[in-house]
Amino acid sequence: MERILYGKTAAGEEVDSFILRNIHGLEVRCISYGCRLTHVLVPTDDPGDKTDILLGYNTLAGYEADSTWQGSLAGRYAGRVAGAAFQLRGTRHPLTANDGPNFLHGSLHNRVFSAEVHGNSCVAFSATSPAGEDGFPGAVQLEILYTLTDQNELVMDYRAVSDAATHLNLTNHGYFNLAGMGSGDVLAQELTLHAGLFLEADAQNLPTGRLAEAAGAFDFTHGKAIGQDINARDPQLLQAGGYDHCFVIDRLRPTMLAEAAFARDPASGRSIKVFTTQPGVQLYTGNGLDGRAMGKGGVPLAKWSGFCLETQHFPDTPNRPDFPPTLMEPGEKFHQVTVLQFGWPGAAEIA
Repeated sequence: MERILYGKTAAGEEVDSFILRNIHGLEVRCISYGCRLTHVLVPTDDPGDKTDILLGYNTLAGYEADSTWQGSLAGRYAGRVAGAAFQLRGTRHPLTANDGPNFLHGSLHNRVFSAEVHGNSCVAFSATSPAGEDGFPGAVQLEILYTLTDQNELVMDYRAVSDAATHLNLTNHGYFNLAGMGSGDVLAQELTLHAGLFLEADAQNLPTGRLAEAAGAFDFTHGKAIGQDINARDPQLLQAGGYDHCFVIDRLRPTMLAEAAFARDPASGRSIKVFTTQPGVQLYTGNGLDGRAMGKGGVPLAKWSGFCLETQHFPDTPNRPDFPPTLMEPGEKFHQVTVLQFGWPGAAEIA
């Protein structure tokens, strides 16, 4: 593993970059600013060449100016919270309204984390989110571990503990384009979701509370191109400008690692398989990318140029007691794991 100085923030904080490699030539780069993934470099037929399948920026300044959570940790609550507030045991907690009148994700993506290297394949990021950050009660000790295995897996291990009752929901907000960044949109790339239900959303992309059957445009259970139905005259798609919906993962037991998704680019043969302990996966097709921000290589970050598979608890759970709980009690240990397994032609077979 390599650790190098990536740059300094506008406030003068040093940010380090970490380069993780495995025996098959897969390379993952991440930085201590927002625990962001900056590159996922997949081997090609040319031994001296790799394809970057992750959207992002060339510089730290790009990430500091970013408003789309490129490659970042999302929290303290991944997803939306209605009205930017929730009630907890008789106390109303107002949150930062950063998505119209609602709360979205939070501010952990703009924090510089401490970092510690564990061996040749793991980096552990840590920070304390103070009580009141984003409006949430409780000081939360966070630890995020990224491990690259020789099974071509990126293991993202999220751990936390709070000194007061609070809600916590963490995910990574990486945008993938399996054809490679700068190759155009992802509409021809194929996606399978192991999810027979999804959360119906209202006009503000908040859950209505109804678990709808993943049918028609929302049926990815047998695999299809991401763009096959994205322009369908479905009210759910029209109001979001594409997919921005939480799918309920089919699983036998609630806390076990389960396969959630499989994405593949038929032209290149590159793929991602997603496993998680979380109950949901938010499929987001980059509807809000407008092409004004320039990414790596001067490539505009344009609508539908990447897709996100954000493993998480359901949006607005603090206001919906019927959803799987996100409440942490003081001293209770938060632990969630997501695994991304990458594939490409010629990749070592995984038993």
